[in-house]
Amino acid sequence: MAAASGRQTGRPTLEEVAARAGVGRGTVSRVINGSPKVSEQAKAAVEQAVAELGYVPNRAARALAGSRTDAVALVIPETEARLFSEPYFLDIIRGVSGELADADKQLLLTLIRSEQERQRFEQYLAAQRVDGVLLVSVHGDDPLPDQVRALGLPAVLNGRRSREESVAFVDSDNTGAGRTAVAHLAARGRRAVATITGPLDMHVARCRLDGYREGLAEAGLPADEALVANGDFTEEGGRRAMRELLDRRPALDAVFAASDVMAAGARAVLREAGRRVPEDVALVGVDDSAVARHMDPPLTSVRQPIEEMGRAMARLLLQEIASPSAPDDQPRRMLPTELVIRASS
Repeated sequence: MAAASGRQTGRPTLEEVAARAGVGRGTVSRVINGSPKVSEQAKAAVEQAVAELGYVPNRAARALAGSRTDAVALVIPETEARLFSEPYFLDIIRGVSGELADADKQLLLTLIRSEQERQRFEQYLAAQRVDGVLLVSVHGDDPLPDQVRALGLPAVLNGRRSREESVAFVDSDNTGAGRTAVAHLAARGRRAVATITGPLDMHVARCRLDGYREGLAEAGLPADEALVANGDFTEEGGRRAMRELLDRRPALDAVFAASDVMAAGARAVLREAGRRVPEDVALVGVDDSAVARHMDPPLTSVRQPIEEMGRAMARLLLQEIASPSAPDDQPRRMLPTELVIRASS
């Protein structure tokens, strides 16, 4: 095929498709990338030009045409030690990476451990080096999701910062998780049911605490704030909280820990205190992770589909990259939870 200079080119270009179709280069890009923001007439003209010229967009051409990088950032504001010690994060990464690999997208894993790293990441985003951002373990006062959106980049959260979350998210039924755990413990005859919460500046932790309180009310059990101890989703946090609970209410007979990792810490303290699980104290966690299966005794846990949450986040982000939603109509997905009963309760 003749180029403008009269020389032969190896393959037709985006500009040649645009010229043949009588539209702009941007319109061709939108048609190729599946955007709905193109008239049927323009779409038909571009598709005809593509067919006549034999235009085949490769990965680099698609990126150039749509100002795309074919890269997605997964942001986790945690240390390497916590990232690799907690199964939750690894399962999320597994789900995200699997979905992005299927879509031929590159995953950029970013840990933010300091304000300096946060500022550096914001500069990286401002340079338009990724097509979108996935954020995990976001606390209630974190402005990063809004800053990402202000840069014009799609963002999807794992969980929410509040019930009024304005950014797209994928979450699980955390209130139901707490309610289900307490109902199970009450059905087993437990009457002094304690809880170890996650950090209460995170919506997920507040929801699980709300579910715990709802479960007590539905079971006709009194609410006793001395049976509530704050943790931080770490094993050491579970240990500290369990010691507090035993000091305050030595006669407690059940504990709902808001994560399996904290339940493992609680289990260690109960053993040190000579309390048998489940004979003296029943124990329930959340996540149904490898930690739950390998505890002694194996831990009853409320399963949330963590890997599927990662996949759902990636799918939602890919949809937003292809066809952005209105700022006031951000998509959200809620996934169910399920109680898995083992020997600890």
